[in-house]
Amino acid sequence: MTLWHPDPALIRRPAYLSLADQFARAIHDGRLANGERLPTHRRLADELGLSVQTVSRAYEELIRRGLVSGEIGRGSFVQTQRHEPDPPYLPERPGEVIDLSILKPVCESMHLELMRAALGWLGETLPAASALSFRPNMVFPRHKAVAVEWLKLCGLETTAQNVSVTNGATAAMTVALMSVAPPGSTVATEAIGHHTLVPLARYLGFNLEGLPIDDNGILPDALDEACRHSDIRAVFVQPSVINPTATLMGSVRRSELAEVARRHDIAIIENDVLGPLVEKRAPPLAHFAPERTLYVTSFSKITVPGLRIGYLAAPDRYVAAVANRHLVTNWMATPIMAEIASKWVADGTALELVRWQREALHHRLDIAAEVLAGVGYRAQRDGMHLWLELPGDRSEEGFVAQARLQGVAIAPGTSFRIAETPWKPAIRISLGSTTEAELRAGLGVVTKLLLGDPEHLLLAI
Repeated sequence: MTLWHPDPALIRRPAYLSLADQFARAIHDGRLANGERLPTHRRLADELGLSVQTVSRAYEELIRRGLVSGEIGRGSFVQTQRHEPDPPYLPERPGEVIDLSILKPVCESMHLELMRAALGWLGETLPAASALSFRPNMVFPRHKAVAVEWLKLCGLETTAQNVSVTNGATAAMTVALMSVAPPGSTVATEAIGHHTLVPLARYLGFNLEGLPIDDNGILPDALDEACRHSDIRAVFVQPSVINPTATLMGSVRRSELAEVARRHDIAIIENDVLGPLVEKRAPPLAHFAPERTLYVTSFSKITVPGLRIGYLAAPDRYVAAVANRHLVTNWMATPIMAEIASKWVADGTALELVRWQREALHHRLDIAAEVLAGVGYRAQRDGMHLWLELPGDRSEEGFVAQARLQGVAIAPGTSFRIAETPWKPAIRISLGSTTEAELRAGLGVVTKLLLGDPEHLLLAI
């Protein structure tokens, strides 16, 4: 039984959340160690002068945060060593929650109508190979040729032989990492980066090293230093706005990173899922280091979420490794989705949807600028989200919880934390996951929480 106990004098309304926050701080500060058993609900309620229901709700909140585990017949225990990381978004959207946590494009009825029309077209024209063949080389030659034309719009010159059609960006990322980073090696990436990299590193057996970043992305000197002292095999980067901090890396920085990678002979994995959505950007890193860059792009963020098809363009030295690892993890992309993607690229629908998405995001960024007037945040004109650092007196967990209590879900910044360095609490806010009215209302809640008095807001809930 732990010697630490919550202080009843510090409990504010709502009491269960205030109590949960006390436990969370004690766990984070090391005053409660992993595996320690917490007092029973009734005992703690008696000690603090609270109802058993209030204590139960506090423990449930700690379980939701992944800080405590409850075992029937044994009690509640501190759980600081998580088996699985929490996603940076709501697994579901219960009730009337305004979900600004998950990153997705703006969608209207026309997107559903286009998908329905495409599936109807497919019902009439589906090639036999796409329905009947088990052999990727029988299904995808035509799709790869179309992919080459799309990749030109992304700023990349390649050949069909260097392209793999994948089931979206996540599949492409996994294959790329497996191709260049054997178990026991190290992959460098942004200190605030892609939220799936941490579990992927654990599952695939490589180490992950988060490197310092500035307003232009990874610092080249930091990558150079890491390569000198670690077994770095690759660097994973998101240079064009999709990264959590909404950074758009400039041409000079891209060239500098390419030179460091070349000097140490490491691979570059470039995640560019927004592709041509971002107009005013430098050429891809693959342009500066074509001989070592594995380039990833996809359609679900920029056209329709259900179009889960991506392209992985690899240099000659990695083509065989990519093909083999794609076979053993996916065998091949879903032919039906590949048919729709190829049709839309060829007939111009995909590019029209990208242009529509850009205009829709511009309008939503204008809404954000209006509602968040007086609040500092980072965003890019063609981006899909905001990165908002919290004032020094605000707890990230507490802020996210308070927003959730007021019906708004936002992504905590720690979901994207790679490096164990000093942390500035922050949140990521998606612009496209709701209606414009919901976005305006959700941003209004965030603004009130930021500009209001924390103690007053706690009492008002």
